[in-house]
Amino acid sequence: MTARTRQATIRRNTAETKIDLSVNLDGTGVSEISTGVAFFDHMLTLLSRHAMIDLKVKASGDTDVDYHHTVEDVGIVLGSAIKEALGDKAGIRRYGFFILPMDETLARCVIDLSNRPMLVYQADIVNFMVKDFNIALVREFFQGVANSLGCNLHLKVEYGEEPHHIAEALFKAFAKALRAAVEIDPRQDGRVPSTKGTLA
Repeated sequence: MTARTRQATIRRNTAETKIDLSVNLDGTGVSEISTGVAFFDHMLTLLSRHAMIDLKVKASGDTDVDYHHTVEDVGIVLGSAIKEALGDKAGIRRYGFFILPMDETLARCVIDLSNRPMLVYQADIVNFMVKDFNIALVREFFQGVANSLGCNLHLKVEYGEEPHHIAEALFKAFAKALRAAVEIDPRQDGRVPSTKGTLA
């Protein structure tokens, strides 16, 4: 199972965004990120590092309108790339869970690579802006990931105030949970982790 290269490259061009994205699930957390949205670049860089996946993203979009299309579409393409890299999901752990502290903030992520898209996002946020980035877009990113990857994704901010810390805690918690879920479990002996025999 581990002999198969778990990599994928996805290109997506629309009237709103143009995205080239490559992922290697068995990487070392190396990234090259350029989306035209500085704070989002920061979030994707730390996602790559803490998930230990290699990630290249080159995106351009209608950021003169706002950042929504770029952030959402990168989430869609990232989810698609991870799904393609996973193949039939044979041998993976499938589930991941992490609770992550970021100063005054605590965030939780639970993921099931079930091929059933569902996002549950719970975050009571008062301050939304980090410079010119509205962290309400974090939800749109993860909705795109959940839909295209086909995963159950539960994210919750247990508590927190500073918007940079909230966004960063969510991205890092997702990264750590994703790392656990895509990891090869030697005890699976190459089997798909489902009593149905498939996660397609």
